[in-house]
Amino acid sequence: MTIKKIDKKWLVDIYPHGREGKRVRKKFDTRLEAQRYEKYVLNKSFDDKDWNPSKEDNRRLGELIDIWFQSHGRYLKGANPRLRTLKNLDIRLGSPIAKKISPTNYMLERSSRIESGVTAKTCNNELGYLNAIFNELERTQVITYSNPLKGVRPIKISEKELSWLTSEQIKELLSTLDKIGNEHVCLITRVCLSTGARWKEAEGLKAQHIKNGQVVFTDTKSKKNRAIPINEALFKQLETHMKTHGRFFDCIKSFRKYLKTTSIKLPQGQSSHVLRHSFASHFIMNGGNILTLQKILGHSTIIMTMRYAHLAPEHLAEAEKFNPLTKCSGRRKAKQYRVEAY
Repeated sequence: MTIKKIDKKWLVDIYPHGREGKRVRKKFDTRLEAQRYEKYVLNKSFDDKDWNPSKEDNRRLGELIDIWFQSHGRYLKGANPRLRTLKNLDIRLGSPIAKKISPTNYMLERSSRIESGVTAKTCNNELGYLNAIFNELERTQVITYSNPLKGVRPIKISEKELSWLTSEQIKELLSTLDKIGNEHVCLITRVCLSTGARWKEAEGLKAQHIKNGQVVFTDTKSKKNRAIPINEALFKQLETHMKTHGRFFDCIKSFRKYLKTTSIKLPQGQSSHVLRHSFASHFIMNGGNILTLQKILGHSTIIMTMRYAHLAPEHLAEAEKFNPLTKCSGRRKAKQYRVEAY
């Protein structure tokens, strides 16, 4: 019996979680009070996770990757390449139980990748992809545990030199492309230099995107449309091209090949973005507004656009005006003037 009378008191003596659990004993003056307490303890035990634990989640990382991709990942930009990256990462980690991924083991695997020649940027991207999966699945309650890699920090990377073309280099590039005569490369290059578009964005233009003296970019990285005005000559060239071809062909490899025939030397990996950087750099150097540039480039925050702020004329003028050597030079001149006057 769980309730019995001892010395004129009613004793509740129960094991609400079973014989292996905690024992509860308490005395009451009346049998009714003892019954109420017994009922309270038993009801409370059913809400206790120790008494009614959920089934342990032993799903492997690969299974969670599939769930994430079907419910969320496939709608992202570059969905399939990201899925391949995640599947390869799962294989390298040994297809672990997702909940039990060890941060230490992950970092050891990452170190091995770095030593084999993989860049820190690639490793950071992979970590970001995994974090996105765990955070999204936790948010949607597909998993009930926290991201096991939340304590792993990305590798710090030195900021790359931002390369852009001078006016002379732009003239050389356009002259070279015109001589080669690849219409697709010539026009896409001019579109990128005129609008700050990414190569893929310009390459994706079709006839319906050329209208009212503007080009409208729809397949963008931010998934937001951007309409940028262009000069009349380029607009007419694009109209003529679209009437003939209807679109642009994939030609980034041709652009890179033609670029190598010029005297222009760029850091590795910057050839496809140099036109966008050149537009932004010249825009700021010519007095353009940084907020306007943010909208033209399609940056979601001003932080990315601020990379070009140091090129503003007022910034350069202040650097020259307020640096310590200028002030020291001014004092020396003043002192010399007083001596000579004396």
